[in-house]
Amino acid sequence: MINHFSTRQWIGLYLGPSFALLVYFLPTITNLPNEARAVLAVTLFVATWWITEPIPMALTSLLPLILLPVTGGTSYEAVSNAYMNPLVLMFLGGFAIALAIEKWNLHKRIAMLILLVIGTTSKRILLGISLGTAFLSMWISNAATALMMLPVALALISEVKEKNLFDQQSFRSFSKALLLIVAYSASIGGLATLIGSVPNAVFAGVMSSILHQDISFATWFLFAFPVTIVLLMLLYLLIINQFPINRSASIPLSFVHKQLSQLGTLTKEEKLIFLVFLATACLWIFSDMIPLHLTDSSIALIGALSLFFIPSSRNQALLTWMDLKNIPWNILLLFGGGLSIASAFIDSNLTSWVGAHFSHLSNYPYLLILFIFATAVLFMTEIMSNTAISNMFIPVSIGLATILSVEPSGLMAIVALSSTCAFMTGLNSS
Repeated sequence: MINHFSTRQWIGLYLGPSFALLVYFLPTITNLPNEARAVLAVTLFVATWWITEPIPMALTSLLPLILLPVTGGTSYEAVSNAYMNPLVLMFLGGFAIALAIEKWNLHKRIAMLILLVIGTTSKRILLGISLGTAFLSMWISNAATALMMLPVALALISEVKEKNLFDQQSFRSFSKALLLIVAYSASIGGLATLIGSVPNAVFAGVMSSILHQDISFATWFLFAFPVTIVLLMLLYLLIINQFPINRSASIPLSFVHKQLSQLGTLTKEEKLIFLVFLATACLWIFSDMIPLHLTDSSIALIGALSLFFIPSSRNQALLTWMDLKNIPWNILLLFGGGLSIASAFIDSNLTSWVGAHFSHLSNYPYLLILFIFATAVLFMTEIMSNTAISNMFIPVSIGLATILSVEPSGLMAIVALSSTCAFMTGLNSS
């Protein structure tokens, strides 16, 4: 692997530990007490490797587990607890349900049924695919949703090309618009729920473990779902105006029926998975109305575990242990690494030191500060991982909020939302 390092990776390989050693062994650079200096050194090391990726980001996320206790930044118990945070378990359960949806092709049927309901004119196809992609992305990671919907989009493009349904200009516009709307809708849909995008869960995890304020699935949904709807509307209007398509251009309804025919009749497995998914989603949203102490994490795990007990027609359960190899464990490790650093930031009082360096912002209106912060995060996320950005900047938001004498949740939510909305370069990833 090391023989194939890019220049960026070579620079990061040495720059990360160099930053850490300078900060840790030269106290006069920061004038921080030992504990806070150790946390800052480890954070600079990990952040540099997250950005430059000399080793996979998931492996870098294990460094806090080793370095924070060794350097005296925090105890091993404190840092290890972050890797089994309840929200990590919620993501694990959500990923398992998403695996079952993909395994039994339920996502393709959902996409085709949406087209069947909304229509098959060019503009309605774009709207249908956008809504379908966004809906799936609310429950499945952005990248996985995009990969699931890409074959659907390509099939639609192939049908248009083979049947010569559009004129040449409309075909080019339709192809570009369809692929872009899949990519953008996957990110926008992920904003709506805690499990839709990792930065959302990082926000909730830091609020719970550091500030002791629980952000439930329903609370986040009520806040972010309207934002998702507005952004989807703006995306749709932008796409159809940016890529003009002949108004009469459409795909015959027979194409949708053909795709559904290839999928066959609704299988027993699809019905059962949909019921598990529906029950899990309803419990997440309405758990407060049930006289049981159910957390979002326990609901996710109940839904996931049920898939291992419900039999399929293949003489095995809907999900098997072998299916779990496809769980994106890297995201769970990224999540744990970010929460461990956030916890160490608070325990060492490093947030106050970081916030003090932004004290000049207190002279500006709060809304302007939110705008500046959102813009900065947006541009950084264009070239860095959204998870890395949220892991670094959500803890910093707490220190900044302290200096500004405002509630930290606003700044933290801005980081979470902005870090998912990187649409310019296509380099953003979880």
